[in-house]
Amino acid sequence: MNPEPTPTEPGRSTGSSTGTGKIMLVGIGPGSVEHMTARARSAIAEADVVIGYVTYIKLVADLLEGKEIIRKSMTEELDRAISALECARAGKKVALISSGDAGVYGMAGPTYEVLFQAGWTPDDPVQLEIVPGASALNSCAARVGAPLTHDFCAISLSDLLTPWPTIARRLDAVAMADFVVALYNPKSGRRTRQIVEAQRLFLRHRRADTPVAIVKSAYRRRENIVFTTLDQMAEADIGMLSTVLIGNSNTFVRHGLMVTPRGYANKYDMDDGGSTRAGEKAGRSLSTGLLGWLESLQAEHQAGVSIEALAALHRLPADYIRDTLQHPPEAPSTPAPAEESEA
Repeated sequence: MNPEPTPTEPGRSTGSSTGTGKIMLVGIGPGSVEHMTARARSAIAEADVVIGYVTYIKLVADLLEGKEIIRKSMTEELDRAISALECARAGKKVALISSGDAGVYGMAGPTYEVLFQAGWTPDDPVQLEIVPGASALNSCAARVGAPLTHDFCAISLSDLLTPWPTIARRLDAVAMADFVVALYNPKSGRRTRQIVEAQRLFLRHRRADTPVAIVKSAYRRRENIVFTTLDQMAEADIGMLSTVLIGNSNTFVRHGLMVTPRGYANKYDMDDGGSTRAGEKAGRSLSTGLLGWLESLQAEHQAGVSIEALAALHRLPADYIRDTLQHPPEAPSTPAPAEESEA
């Protein structure tokens, strides 16, 4: 990447500063220009002003010649949004950049908060566009295999703006629910205990050998990838540029690739050319899907199993089990057309 360009003076731009202002919230992806979307590149190209955290500015330095550049520090997100609005009110086109996707722990949220506080509405002369990009969970997953093929979620371990009990409740809930989890902001120079607490919470519900991948600076010059396990996770080299991917109960690592099965083996015999297993039908819910589960639930309850025991067995709230037995969902009267069927 070429040296960072010399910015114009704040308040001045070599581009047009007349006409309707616009804020473009640009997700620049993982950090390599090759992984930016065409719209992200063109949004930066048409901008008079580019605003961003200093590290993100460096990542797109090749695209900034002749632009007015406003650099902000890590904790100055609201200042970035305020500056963007001021420039747009002056008739300038502004690219307010975020790494990854602007709507995933990025600048989209704080910008809307600042705009609403200032009385902005979608009918305002200042236009707003969100340009999506690949978030860290996408780019990091691509570097280690296919860990997000089934249900997953993202949780930030940063307690700078979120109370720790809230974070801990979310960690405990998703660990119990068997989600694959991407941990953002896992550790910093001052926040070293949060990753240890996350590990403790996950170990309450997950096996110690659950696969974990730690990806630092995906697609950037100093990229580093470590495969480990849940019980060893907190001992790895983890920092603010790392994303931690924790597998679910079915995730495995083979030949240096982390994979979470989608569930095809529940329905198809993978060793027999993918033929449908006994009792299953292509394009229809599993025999253990909602209606099949309800059948077995009713049979178990009629056989004398208590609601509390059923709740413990299926790890579901007792009031949900009770309500389901009292008000069971009805089967569809006609099957869905084949072209609408799921795998």
